[in-house]
Amino acid sequence: MIRFLLRFTGFWLLAGGFVALIVDGTRSIAASGLVFTSAGDAWFALAPGSLERAETSAKAGMPAVWNTVLLPLLSVPAFALLLLVGLILMGLGRVRERSRFEIG
Repeated sequence: MIRFLLRFTGFWLLAGGFVALIVDGTRSIAASGLVFTSAGDAWFALAPGSLERAETSAKAGMPAVWNTVLLPLLSVPAFALLLLVGLILMGLGRVRERSRFEIG
């Protein structure tokens, strides 16, 4: 059941990554230059309140983690982050191939 949930979530994140890539590609064509939407900008566009709450709680609890880990992750293009996390989840949820020499 957990593998199914990992694959299901990974599939939707991969789909979201491709949609974000298409949106960035369309915006790049319209702007005649490369335009990438950062993960932070995408998060702010979808749910600005939750981003602000996450920032305040992370700064209050662990300011070093916010500055060294989360800020660089939020500056990564959204499509790259979604594709990477989706691939990781798909890999974690894959069905292991049984060896023909395995007993049991």
